[in-house]
Amino acid sequence: MDLFEYMREQTKEQESPLASRLRPTTLEEVVGQEHIIGKGKLLYRAIKADKLSSIIFYGPPGTGKTTLAKVIANTTSAEFLQINATSAGKKDMEQVVKQAQDNAGMYQKRTILFVDEIHRFNKSQQDYLLPFVEDGTIILIGATTENPYFEVNGALLSRSIIFELHSLQTDDIKRLLRRAVEDTERGMGSYKVRLTEDALDFLADMADGDARAALNAIELAVLTTERGEDGLITITLDVAQECIQKRAVRYDKSGDNHYDTISAFIKSMRGSDPDAAVYYLARMLNAGEDIKFIARRIMICAAEDVSNADPMALVVAVSASQAVERIGMPEAQIILAQAATYVASAPKSNSAVTAISEAMDCVQHTKVSGIPPYLQDAHYGGAGKLGHGIGYQYAHDYPKHYAKQQYLPDEIADRTFYHPVDHGYELKIRQYFAWIHGEETKE
Repeated sequence: MDLFEYMREQTKEQESPLASRLRPTTLEEVVGQEHIIGKGKLLYRAIKADKLSSIIFYGPPGTGKTTLAKVIANTTSAEFLQINATSAGKKDMEQVVKQAQDNAGMYQKRTILFVDEIHRFNKSQQDYLLPFVEDGTIILIGATTENPYFEVNGALLSRSIIFELHSLQTDDIKRLLRRAVEDTERGMGSYKVRLTEDALDFLADMADGDARAALNAIELAVLTTERGEDGLITITLDVAQECIQKRAVRYDKSGDNHYDTISAFIKSMRGSDPDAAVYYLARMLNAGEDIKFIARRIMICAAEDVSNADPMALVVAVSASQAVERIGMPEAQIILAQAATYVASAPKSNSAVTAISEAMDCVQHTKVSGIPPYLQDAHYGGAGKLGHGIGYQYAHDYPKHYAKQQYLPDEIADRTFYHPVDHGYELKIRQYFAWIHGEETKE
């Protein structure tokens, strides 16, 4: 590298975004993802020992996929090459493979290829890499925001370990933001920044687990805020709101907060009081609560507290959730009001909650020998020799389209998990079971 190239790289590094400058170079600097890089975990051990096999990082934006790849680049003795699937073509891939073959043949050196956004590769591009991954010419590290089981070649998947990255926790984001304003070498420490606690809390919450979004917001805040008389750049809540273009949730002075109000909202729907439900809905909307958050709570209440007493409640709630995302405020308040009042006015049942709770407890604490053979899959050659499917009674061949046979394993054959209530649509369910079982029931 000559002097001009060196100066160009130095300038590029100094002018690069904060999120890029703060990118960790060692495992110890990485924040979050303890489930895969905590001390003693498989990936941690593999990176430390420089014994990586092909892997795929899968997770939402800003969770550290590229960061982990860069950490590997800084710790491995192998040659580390990188391409982006959005722009790389066949020629780029051929050059990478040629370099990897030279590394192995002439220098006995391994080559790690990092493919960012690997889901952007089409099938033929993924197929091209396959034989070189298979014979060890290349150790593949892929990064994707899409489910790899749908977007990545099955043959590549079978030769890779998939690590799923989770959205960062609020406390993780706070650590990164504090590092950003305190680090004098790679962060904004030389600017002498004071970040208020409410601004810190707000940015960490609004980032929604995306470290890049949080760091971009704090960088914008620092660069656009004038220095005060005390010589400090003070990042207040008002500044933070402008920089991330979201409004802070502010409840009135009566002392009601986010958790109390959403609790009252849910309990009002559960308690069949549509007036109270729409009142608390209005309080949340007036405070600036996230409409998607409200819609999620309505969906949960529809399944948890209405259940099959009125199956349409969940249909209405899900439709409302989809509609508010498409329409937005202020019209979304009408949709939320319709869904909330419907759920509040519907007959109530917690049968789904009790059913899955009892079934989960049974699964965790009761040993069974297996699924009855006549219920096992028989759609393959040789299934009959194993006794699979033999003796199964096809319900539609019998009166009332019902065949009386045992579906639960022998050890729990007499267990009942679902207990429909005696009102709403679940009354019809009770009557249906009585009818197919030939029992008397009262209307």
